[in-house]
Amino acid sequence: MLFNSLDFAVFLPIVFVLYWFVFKKSIRSQNFLIVIASYFFYGWWDWRFLALIAFSTLVDFIVGKQLDKAEDRHLRKSLLVLSILVNIGLLGFFKYYNFFLDNFITAFTFMGMPIKANSLNIILPVGISFYTFQTMSYSIDVYRRKLRATKDLVAFSAFVSFFPQLVAGPIERASNLLPQFFERRKFDYLQAKDGLRQVLWGLFKKLVIADNCAEFANTIFNNSTEYGGSTLVLGAVFFTFQIYGDFSGYSDIAIGTSRLFGFNLMQNFAFPYFSRDIAEFWRRWHISLSTWFRDYLYIPLGGSKGSKVQQIRNIFIIFLVSGFWHGANWTFIVWGALNAIYFIPLLLFGTNRKNLETVAMDKRRPSLREFSSILGTFALTVFSWIFFRAESMSHAMSYISGIFTAQLFQVPDFSVFPGALTILILIFGFLVVEWKGRFGQYAISRMQAMPSKARRWSIYFLIILIIDIFGNTSEEIEFIYFNF
Repeated sequence: MLFNSLDFAVFLPIVFVLYWFVFKKSIRSQNFLIVIASYFFYGWWDWRFLALIAFSTLVDFIVGKQLDKAEDRHLRKSLLVLSILVNIGLLGFFKYYNFFLDNFITAFTFMGMPIKANSLNIILPVGISFYTFQTMSYSIDVYRRKLRATKDLVAFSAFVSFFPQLVAGPIERASNLLPQFFERRKFDYLQAKDGLRQVLWGLFKKLVIADNCAEFANTIFNNSTEYGGSTLVLGAVFFTFQIYGDFSGYSDIAIGTSRLFGFNLMQNFAFPYFSRDIAEFWRRWHISLSTWFRDYLYIPLGGSKGSKVQQIRNIFIIFLVSGFWHGANWTFIVWGALNAIYFIPLLLFGTNRKNLETVAMDKRRPSLREFSSILGTFALTVFSWIFFRAESMSHAMSYISGIFTAQLFQVPDFSVFPGALTILILIFGFLVVEWKGRFGQYAISRMQAMPSKARRWSIYFLIILIIDIFGNTSEEIEFIYFNF
């Protein structure tokens, strides 16, 4: 079920009414409703894969209980390995089986030993990369004794399958989300209103920014050999805003929807395109995944300790794994490696922790130096997104070689793309709003503080009007990260 669908528009109010008016007397019954609603929400896409969620949930629930009781070090390690093998095994089979098989065949053929093996027609279950990481982090935290295992299967199932963030995050930590399923929730009007405001902004990002950018990005990328350098740059820029509007829009809707039910999820995006270097970008982009890899992979590897060579090794591992997490394609691995290369100079010169505060803290506009840093970081990011979007390495290299031609310095022919200028103007307005709201959890979060109610509602109406006029509401376009 898509957030931008009529089905969800009917589903959400029904669950909301049942949650607050029918099941409000018991926390356990509310949790049970969340499990049923979440399984229905996920099963609407394909009910067959509900068994995978249930299996992953049950394995980590049992492992957690056994870890909590076990004192023997070898037994505890064995239990943790079991959890990791089950979750990575599920992810590996459904997401990477054909990738490894194809590369295995290619390697042996290259060495003069051709082999035959049949690939499988495997359907990638939506959200598997997210909920497997979420349940796995629970087992790791219990193993580390940072968290006590829960004995309530209903609450744990609700934590794993919580429908707002089930299929595309944020990837929540058990230490943050799980305890909320044991707390009595009371309806908070201000919290719910703030949630609806964030949902509205998320829909704007998805329907107006992402879906319109997708139309032009897809046309240019799918026919890249037909266009000159400046048009290819324009296509990369459109994809840059497509993926941001699409993914951060999903996160906004997920977080806002959660607030309607009394839950607080972590911020997943913090205005990343205003970053002054690539390290700051990765502190602001897909925060839940970046911090997951930091805590469960980077720090155990040694983190920033040890020699520079070890630190560089750790950086490359974290980015390569992050790239591979996104998809079974060499383009994602190169995308990860490229970001590692961007990061290394900051590490070597000790400036990777330089820009920790929000840009232009006490100013309306950035300084010339800040602006040039933002522009440079944005350009590096746009270039790396080409690999992320390309269908293959050959496509990516062909696209990049097409950019660096004499036509790079020509103005794109906008007559070929009717409406593109309008979308660029909307993107500019979107960036202005994001800039003004960069200190909040999301761009329009501070509107509640406006003293004029009439002005607030005028802005809400304007956003709804723009969605109605410019939003791609004629078709239900899936979110990009459903594929990851």
